[in-house]
Amino acid sequence: MCGIAGFCNFKGNRQDNIERMKQRIYHRGPDAGGSFFSEDGQVTLGHRRLSIVDLSENGAQPMTSHSGRYVMTYNGEIYNYKKVADRLLREKKVSAFRGTSDTEVLLEAFEAYGVKEAISLCKGMFAIALYDKKEQCLYLLRDRIGEKPLYYGQVGGSFVFASDVGAIAALEGFHNPINREVLGLYFIHGYLPAPYSVYEDIYKLEPGTILKVTLPFHSLKEVRQETYWSVKEAARKGQEDPFTGSSKEAADELERLLKEAISEQMMADVPVGAFLSAGIDSSTVVALMQSLHKGKVKSFTIGMEEKDYNEAVYAGEIARHLGTEHTELYITEEDAKGVIPKLAGMFGEPFADSSQIPTYLVSKMTREHVTVSLSGDGGDELFCGYTSYPSVERIWSKIRGIPYFLRKPCSELVIHSPLAAKPIYRIKGKLLGARGPSDLYISSYETDPMTKQISLKEGTCSYKYSEYDPGYLKETNHNIMLMDMLMYHPDDILVKVDRAAMAVSLETRVPMLDKDVVEFAWRLPIQYKREWENGRIDHTGFYGKKVLRDVLYRYVPREMMERPKKGFSIPIDKWLRQSELRQWAESLLDKKMLESQGLLNPEVVWRIWNDFIEKGEWRIQIWYILMFQEWLMHEAVV
Repeated sequence: MCGIAGFCNFKGNRQDNIERMKQRIYHRGPDAGGSFFSEDGQVTLGHRRLSIVDLSENGAQPMTSHSGRYVMTYNGEIYNYKKVADRLLREKKVSAFRGTSDTEVLLEAFEAYGVKEAISLCKGMFAIALYDKKEQCLYLLRDRIGEKPLYYGQVGGSFVFASDVGAIAALEGFHNPINREVLGLYFIHGYLPAPYSVYEDIYKLEPGTILKVTLPFHSLKEVRQETYWSVKEAARKGQEDPFTGSSKEAADELERLLKEAISEQMMADVPVGAFLSAGIDSSTVVALMQSLHKGKVKSFTIGMEEKDYNEAVYAGEIARHLGTEHTELYITEEDAKGVIPKLAGMFGEPFADSSQIPTYLVSKMTREHVTVSLSGDGGDELFCGYTSYPSVERIWSKIRGIPYFLRKPCSELVIHSPLAAKPIYRIKGKLLGARGPSDLYISSYETDPMTKQISLKEGTCSYKYSEYDPGYLKETNHNIMLMDMLMYHPDDILVKVDRAAMAVSLETRVPMLDKDVVEFAWRLPIQYKREWENGRIDHTGFYGKKVLRDVLYRYVPREMMERPKKGFSIPIDKWLRQSELRQWAESLLDKKMLESQGLLNPEVVWRIWNDFIEKGEWRIQIWYILMFQEWLMHEAVV
């Protein structure tokens, strides 16, 4: 796990500026740092290293291929690199390797097979910049699901890229304006969906994509992009070729694939552990790790004084049953509140999933013991775990019988009536006007009209939810799960885990996102993923992740896991009422300051805040606004 940065056609001091970029991502790789400068002055590559595999100088970057044709700076891990190395040796593409790093194997695979074929052979998480001296071009590549970040864009007349948008903003001469067009999406979701970033002309490279820049770079219009793998295509192919075995056979195959992925992801030349939150996903990962490990797996969890948010007791029970070497830390309100000032710098651009706070704290504690931690993320989106998924079916089953030409005017009537003063009627009114299940899911994010009034600029950016074809997959839950795999999972969940962990130089790995596991999950019929007790379509009778539970119950007793899910969150609404955080919040919401900034509507912001303070009406947009303001005040380059 590392940080990468670089630029093409840069007119300033290349040495000074690459060092500025590397300093901004120092936390991603505190062990070493290197730079490459092409002789013609066209290309500069930078790297910060967190040493995981081959800790010697043989693993240092930027690295040049044996022939001298390619130079690469790379963030991530190729889990099957030993298999790729064996193939290269067997086919006599290389005679020997200098060291034992996946970086060297990856470089030689590019040399032997070409960029697209080589990356298609690899399983892992990565963000790569590859300079081809012969063809005079630069490639950027990102992993299939989007575990590792990669920003790119134009600053002046230069092409730039980095693991962190803050590293790009650190360049001398950076004056890219804030992207007002995308702020509306941020205040709906609490994050900025790819391909957008908070700055104009700076973008996130989409997962599964190869970008090519031919030198000399003049404009972003010259940039070419190609998809080498798509979760959307994997879902379609999986549904067209469904798994036909029994539910037991499905669990057998899933267990085999997860064990294979976890075995590869436990490989490292540094200590490895795992997060254990007491949920189905992390418990499954830890259980399978322990079954594969001769000694005791190191597992980590944090507890909270708030009982409604505390799963540490359950995690301890699971750890004792599995026999792991378990470490837990109980955090106080003060511990959690102390993280808030660090968040803007940690994420580089506005980001407001409040579980970022406990994620940072568990990462910080884990890093004191290991350098790599496996995570259970991905289970909800792949195996129908969120309660919102059956909710869509439940609500749609109630309204689908009413013709749309009747529902739509009724929806508008409720939304614009005095009833809309109450949140429950705003929500019901908005959902009533949905055209179908997918539209119902999108509408659930946009039930409050004030959300779109927070930003002074009415954005026109299209994005993956609004562009999604509701008939792409036949089954309702599968469509919604795919929508989340396209946007929510890579742009919220994976961003949260990567940035919070890398802030303390901890590498995280996600076995559920192994290519073979993902492709198999999309082959499974929906009845292997979720079920309702006695046929009831409601929250109380819903059991998601059925096939994953079937695997877990081979290692952990069912009764140990069947309890309400608490999630990985904090009582931020309660804390913001307390004097210290309330003062912090109101300082960021000062009306005169908001007016001078000219980005947000002060009247709308204060109406939302007053509804919370005076009426107790909590909107998640309050946290979104505060995180935006904190970023604007302390991190933004304006």
